[in-house]
Amino acid sequence: MKITQRVRKILAAYESDNPGTKANLARILMHGRLGGSGRMVILPVDQGFEHGPARSFAPNPPAYDPHYHWQLAIDAGLNAFASPLGMIEAGADSFAGAIPTILKVNSANALATSKDQAVTGSVADALRLGCAAIGFTIYPGSDDQFEMMEELSELALEAKSCGLAAVVWSYPRGGMLSKEGEAALDVTAYAAQIAALLGAHIIKVKPPSDHLEQDAAAKVYRKEKIDIATLPARIRHIMQAAFNGRRLVVFSGGAAKGLEGLFDDIRAVRDGGGSGSIIGRNSFQRPRAEALAMLDTVIKIYQGKAEGFLSLRGTGPLPLPATLRLCCHGWPGGGAGRCSTT
Repeated sequence: MKITQRVRKILAAYESDNPGTKANLARILMHGRLGGSGRMVILPVDQGFEHGPARSFAPNPPAYDPHYHWQLAIDAGLNAFASPLGMIEAGADSFAGAIPTILKVNSANALATSKDQAVTGSVADALRLGCAAIGFTIYPGSDDQFEMMEELSELALEAKSCGLAAVVWSYPRGGMLSKEGEAALDVTAYAAQIAALLGAHIIKVKPPSDHLEQDAAAKVYRKEKIDIATLPARIRHIMQAAFNGRRLVVFSGGAAKGLEGLFDDIRAVRDGGGSGSIIGRNSFQRPRAEALAMLDTVIKIYQGKAEGFLSLRGTGPLPLPATLRLCCHGWPGGGAGRCSTT
């Protein structure tokens, strides 16, 4: 595997890790159409656990089949595929070596009332299945947060000792947090910092809003004139919180949304210096052809090859080359790189 200078620089920031762990990080960073760029797009499919089968897969019934997700991630040219034990096991032989995998080793479900997750996989499982990393969710703010952090610390240490990387979903919720506060900039930055301090190699958070949840933090944001006005500015701040960019941070796609809103978020992550995206429902809840077209545009945005959209009668938004996008800015009503024509 040839490693680019960009990826070598990223790996150099993980100063305590052994060659095995760095090799597995390199597997993820060098794989797929964004391989070598330092950017990543990952397909996570843990929603069957988190939300239930119908809520997750009924919008696109072929997605009930685990092989569907493996093949989607491979055909889209993504960096990695992340899922709980059963789904990884269901395709481990058929797709062995085809794409780096991340074994999600804890999960919640929609039937519970507590903001907690059960450990549902192990480092031994990840090694047995040839995974590059384990994935683990923590809920900063919840009543069970400290137990989750202790579980993560033990599993991450074991994973690293075996040459695996650790990916941490850091999702604030529960406790004294409001619903709006779960995606607040100050809280999201705090969650990214906590994940970095717990030893995460790759951190997953939500794109932050401009809301400030904590009064004490809000005073500092105002005093220090921290820019929270735009999503790219907020992404830059999250990267600051992740050891000033020394840790990889990918941003979730969130609930299924329109293409233009999704692509706006992707451009903001790119322009703010984020490491990439981890897109689940927005991928697999669409018909396969639509999902592949969407992921193709996401990758092209990170490559700087697709910036705007052309809406043709009877079709959805289509990617425009950057040169045509520039012309659109001057059209009446064209807006920020989105034009329409009949």
